[in-house]
Amino acid sequence: MKAIILAAGMGTRINDVIKEQPKSFIQIGNKTILEHSIDKLINHGVEEIIIGVGHLEHVFNDIKTKYNCIKTVTNEDYKTTSSMATLAKCIEECSDDAYVLEADLIYDSIGLFILKNSAYDNAMLVSGYTNSTDEVWIDADDDMNLSYLSKDKALIKNLVGELVGINKLSKKFLNLMLELYKSNINKYSVKDYETVMAEVSLNISSNKVKIIKLENYPWREIDCKEHLEMAINTIYPAIQENETNRKIRRNVLLNPGPATTTDSVKYAQCCPDICPREKEFGSLMEWISLELSDMVGGREYIETVLFGGSGTAVDEVIISSCVPRTGKLLIINNGAYGERLCKIASVYNLNYTNYKFSYYKPLDIDDVKKTLIEGQYTHLAMVYHETTTGLLNPAPEICRFCQENNIVTLIDAVSAFAAVDIDMIRDGFDFITSTSNKNIQGMAGLGFVFCNKKKLEKLKDIPMNNYYLNLYDQYINFKNTYQMRFTPPVQITYALYQAILEIKLETIEKRYERYKTCWNILKKAIDEIGLKMLVEEEYQSKLITAIVEPNHKKYSFNEFHDKALKLGCTIYPGKLSDANTFRIANIGDIYPSDMKKFVQFMKEYFSFLEDNK
Repeated sequence: MKAIILAAGMGTRINDVIKEQPKSFIQIGNKTILEHSIDKLINHGVEEIIIGVGHLEHVFNDIKTKYNCIKTVTNEDYKTTSSMATLAKCIEECSDDAYVLEADLIYDSIGLFILKNSAYDNAMLVSGYTNSTDEVWIDADDDMNLSYLSKDKALIKNLVGELVGINKLSKKFLNLMLELYKSNINKYSVKDYETVMAEVSLNISSNKVKIIKLENYPWREIDCKEHLEMAINTIYPAIQENETNRKIRRNVLLNPGPATTTDSVKYAQCCPDICPREKEFGSLMEWISLELSDMVGGREYIETVLFGGSGTAVDEVIISSCVPRTGKLLIINNGAYGERLCKIASVYNLNYTNYKFSYYKPLDIDDVKKTLIEGQYTHLAMVYHETTTGLLNPAPEICRFCQENNIVTLIDAVSAFAAVDIDMIRDGFDFITSTSNKNIQGMAGLGFVFCNKKKLEKLKDIPMNNYYLNLYDQYINFKNTYQMRFTPPVQITYALYQAILEIKLETIEKRYERYKTCWNILKKAIDEIGLKMLVEEEYQSKLITAIVEPNHKKYSFNEFHDKALKLGCTIYPGKLSDANTFRIANIGDIYPSDMKKFVQFMKEYFSFLEDNK
């Protein structure tokens, strides 16, 4: 879904307020009118926003920098034309169905939710009477299809309400509007877009615009000083109250996954039921696969293969699918998840060696390289970021060595992907795994394998060692049908789509910076309390931290956990048999304010222990 925002107008009726800025840049609350609208569109799954500009178009450059999903289209004749001329230019740049909105609106996001979930290809949001003194009145037929609109109430035969200025239109309908405009530019360039929309709806029987009426919908178009006062004093507070009441209770998950998610990711699961064999769902999975590939080296080199399942499921995929019976596998085991890779290899009776190393000290890279060559290994498996301790292994250096020596690399990047910068070609990774529920900040239930395309094609020569988890079979089936072989987690897939939109907006680099900022707050508190991290700082991922438990007779992890839980924070026990630790993760939709709140509690808790020896 795309969105078109019409923002070319001069706003002459409110010049005394806006001065040298477009009226969509008026600030209400903590954002401009335009930013409120952009954020709501993104939160409802909009991938690209096209803004039609004209008056003071240079002012929009900063908004394009802030939101990388935005592009602007200029109507050079904005002074002598109306909104249809601006929309026409935007339609030519829009490849899909789109929401069409006016730029000077504040509105409750429930309107977008209702349009998104409506069954109609073309729909217009209409409200009850607002007494704004500048109403556009809507006329509808007996089936609530748009037939006419006017500012002259006397011309309306079947009055159903007021135009809001938020619409959902198919690409086909947009093209019909464009054709009508182009057929007589002199006539239609001075008409408002909604008038042309009504003409198409009235005259082309197969392309009606359905009226969706929300009687008490809080919204306001801001055309004059009185409208702005109404927006600030009455409408915006009502919107805030409604949207606050729809927020989902927020728990701060400081465990290593699943991670805290945004409300928009959670709400993305509230979608119409769909058979996953439909073309629409196949297109969704294709989009997800391509976008994920772009995050680890580019879709031209990398194939992303989706599976229903956890991180362990896709780890089992690569171990069981990529290592032939004639192969020889070295598994670097320096954590619980390296141990898990060994367990998987043993279940499949593969020829493997357990290269066991310290769970918290840095790997001896030279010894790993020596072992690989002397043992004539064909495959290497290792964990990039060991979730057990927060240790970041030197996977790129080892894998580039493997690449030089024709050793296939299998990497668990479950808790590294979407935080640590990964380029599979640069780093020498042939197959890596991750999931929808860690740094990508989606919901748990989807795993994926990123594959070097050249190495993936070679798997067709390996006899199948498994069925449900077979990598090549899953890949070739999707390539031919755009369907998973078995039922996918539909709602989780829609949530992942939304999560990808959000990380594209934030960027992986900035997300990692946010995570590191939270880690620095945690590290400072650990030092102040007098606790100790298990892994030396130099080798920390700064995503997950294993903290050595204090030798204090009154300390109890369960008590510590339960008190944190009452605060709304979830922490995790350690996973080591030879070291007593607890783990704090700083991944997911958490921010410095969340970490400051937690470390304040942690300081108070451990201070209480010291005061009550």
